[in-house]
Amino acid sequence: MVGPLGHETYVLEFLLTTFSPVHEVIFVAIVCMGQFMTQTNIGVCLSPLDIVGDSFYIEAPGILSWFMAGYSLTVGTFILAGLSVYSNYILFIFARVFQGIGGALLMPNALALLGATYQPGKKKNMIFAIFGAAAPNSALLGSVFGAIFSQLAWWPWTYRAQAIVALCCAALGLLVIPSIHHDTPFDKSFLGLLKALDALGGACGIGGLVLVNIAWNQAPTVGWSEPYVYVLLIIGILSIAAFFYVEFRVAAHPLIPFHAFSRDVSFVLGCVACGWGSFGIWIYCFWRFEEKIRQVTPLLTSAQFVPVGPMGIIACVVTGWLMGRMRPGLIMVLSMSAFTLGNVFIAIAPVHQTYWALTFVCLLVIPWGMDMSFPAATLMLSNAVERKHQGVAASLVTTIVNYSISLSLGLAGTVEVHVNNGGHTPDDVLKGYRGALYLAVGLGGLGMFLSAIYVFKGYRAERQPAKARHEEA
Repeated sequence: MVGPLGHETYVLEFLLTTFSPVHEVIFVAIVCMGQFMTQTNIGVCLSPLDIVGDSFYIEAPGILSWFMAGYSLTVGTFILAGLSVYSNYILFIFARVFQGIGGALLMPNALALLGATYQPGKKKNMIFAIFGAAAPNSALLGSVFGAIFSQLAWWPWTYRAQAIVALCCAALGLLVIPSIHHDTPFDKSFLGLLKALDALGGACGIGGLVLVNIAWNQAPTVGWSEPYVYVLLIIGILSIAAFFYVEFRVAAHPLIPFHAFSRDVSFVLGCVACGWGSFGIWIYCFWRFEEKIRQVTPLLTSAQFVPVGPMGIIACVVTGWLMGRMRPGLIMVLSMSAFTLGNVFIAIAPVHQTYWALTFVCLLVIPWGMDMSFPAATLMLSNAVERKHQGVAASLVTTIVNYSISLSLGLAGTVEVHVNNGGHTPDDVLKGYRGALYLAVGLGGLGMFLSAIYVFKGYRAERQPAKARHEEA
């Protein structure tokens, strides 16, 4: 795939001018498939979660949540998940982890291609909005086909079908995505390669994030009384601290060029972490609430989930239009508000209430959180950094989104097991879900607070030069 460094970005722009309209449409569609395939892998696991769990004789919520958290941890090898039925749930979780590696490779490169190819402007705004709109629609299609295969046929075919789609997209991508090679000089010895890749920083960063995530997601299953849980957490935190030390003081070619980012980037990433962490809890608890508490079949729940698709498209178009007329910070405030309200609606929804009341309204609100925050954040970071750092900016947003989803599931699981009285009755299980959803409301509210501060800082920064000019006059 293309790496957005050096003069390659200008070559991309030149090639874009030679594209026919049909070629450009296919190019954008294939790049957006990176988002599509990544988010589909969330939907295909949600709808048939109990069916897959039953095939492995698993009922423990802590283990079932790993079916989702393991994927978001690494966001591949699509076929492994389909073959894991012949083994056990441990292989299935590892297969989901490997699927996440595919998403981790797809998303940053897809965003970097779009960021490096299109100049800032209305067209770029709309392209990024379309890319964001792929998320709710792919999650919807993933849940629908996951339910169809799992409820009416055999669940492994869900993942085998994904493998076929991925191979077709790969073949089409070879035809429509320009082939560009780097000429960035570096020492091609083994040590030189390690320095160029910042292997030490990568090991510390990835190791720390993985260990912290495992600790938080494993704690609800085995309890914090297990020594290895908090040992993993401590080692993970120390590894993350070592990562920052390496990036600032040691690495010749740091993975994340912190010098290229302003303080505002921290606010943007903080908002993204809160909003998508809130979303991760919502999407898991929503499906659990419908299937376990309301006893709705996976296929019918997928049908109820349909409003997310068209509403996501509407949110995509509106967001693309707003990004040329409104501050991205204000768009972020609106998106955080949507995440928060969506969680409030499902958290307070009565069990026996009609679907067309709070549940339906919730599904109309949540897509605005996804389709406003992701394009706004990626566009803000894309425009804030140099062309050569487009891939890094895209990687940061993708990492924060998926890691927040995975980590928030661990946090929600901890809250759930501490408030559900063991989960022996339906009322206790419901109490646990509501506790997790209230945590999601808190995360969304924190995102609203951070985004409001970001907007206030922007207004204040604009008023300062005007005031200085007035005083000078």
